[in-house]
Amino acid sequence: MTNPEAVMDTPEDRPEIAEEDRMRAELYDFLGLLLAAPPGKDLLKQTAALDGDDTPLGTAIAALARIAQHSTAQGVEREFNALFIGLGRGELLPYASYYLTGFLNEKPLASLRRDMAARAMTRAPNVHEPEDNIASLMEMMAGLITGRFGRPAPLADQKTFFNRHIGPWARHFYSDLEAARNSVLYASVGAVGRTFMEIETEGFRMNAE
Repeated sequence: MTNPEAVMDTPEDRPEIAEEDRMRAELYDFLGLLLAAPPGKDLLKQTAALDGDDTPLGTAIAALARIAQHSTAQGVEREFNALFIGLGRGELLPYASYYLTGFLNEKPLASLRRDMAARAMTRAPNVHEPEDNIASLMEMMAGLITGRFGRPAPLADQKTFFNRHIGPWARHFYSDLEAARNSVLYASVGAVGRTFMEIETEGFRMNAE
């Protein structure tokens, strides 16, 4: 995860960004929270209260909310542990290096660390897992959009970071999360993430035209 000291905590510190970008950042942060650790009662309650619409993303969010309404923090913690921790390892390994090379701590992680250093992103001292895990990447993308690590990143820089570190594998990971044997609530998290990654990929592609 990135350094919490880099987060701008007060409203007056936050640069003004477009409403659409604020909503994108909030969804990235929301996915990052759900994937960093099992949600406690408060986050689960907030998830259950989400509203969707008739868009593909809205439909996925509404489905997630419905499942959250019938989930308990203890049950979701067991699900999270089976998916990502397990005895030795969980059902899924949510790291860019693993998805792109089949091994942990490979070239994708080294590339990410170089880009993190260039953008003044640092790993929090109490976090020991590789930075290329999906939760951290969602948080980093949100921070680039909002200016958590300085000024809000231009769209071109967001696109470069996404295409280099998220786009090549995140949609595949979220699809795997949807289909995982141990996924219940997290199957819907996977659907939200996959749909959002598709929207982001298409948005960045259209921006280049």
